[in-house]
Amino acid sequence: MPIVNETLEKELQYVADPKEQAHIRALWKHADPLMQEISVNLIQGKNVEVGTLTESALEKGFSANTILDDGLIAGMAIVGVKFRDNLIFVPEVLVAARAMKAGMVYIEPILSESGVEPLGTVIMGTVKGDLHDIGKNLCIMMLRGAGFNVIDLGVDTSAEEFIEAIEDNEANVVGMSALLTTTMPNMGKTIQAFEEVEMRDIVKVMVGGAPLTQEFADDMGADGYGKDAISCVDLAKSFYVVE
Repeated sequence: MPIVNETLEKELQYVADPKEQAHIRALWKHADPLMQEISVNLIQGKNVEVGTLTESALEKGFSANTILDDGLIAGMAIVGVKFRDNLIFVPEVLVAARAMKAGMVYIEPILSESGVEPLGTVIMGTVKGDLHDIGKNLCIMMLRGAGFNVIDLGVDTSAEEFIEAIEDNEANVVGMSALLTTTMPNMGKTIQAFEEVEMRDIVKVMVGGAPLTQEFADDMGADGYGKDAISCVDLAKSFYVVE
């Protein structure tokens, strides 16, 4: 189904990379106009409207997963790209996140009752010395929406805290975030710590943050680099083999 919402079409024009735009556009390929309306209101941060539309969609027979994937997550994909490209800033992201939570109020109980097993467990944290978490939190929201169990270690996370969380939760994927160039090296130090405790072979490491590049990720020995929340989810899915 083509995108019939004119506002949504305009939002897509902010995604400059043709391949990236095609990827996000595909999220709405089979989406009902109501899902597109949910996405638009989420992007605009209209939490009351998102909650009302989500409740209405459930009453009309749309599944919780359909609303989550085609409405809420698809909308947050645009928010993530615009934030990464400095088209919007922290306040707008927080408002959009509040709107998504307004929809999740109706979705989460249904998903919990369905008893669906999570795709896997992902440990997420901002590295030692760094107190920035907006990008990380956006990734966490998208990961949870995609079906992952996410353990959020917050900010200023030491290598020891990452290791303890991996052991306690039997996780196979770790995501590390950094916004400062001065804290980026702590990603490499954390990976080295994994090696020292003979944990490196059992855990996949993905890294992200505004100053990072694929080259830097490769140099430090990470398994993957995500430039935005969409890439983060795709990476996590590629690391887990769903039985």
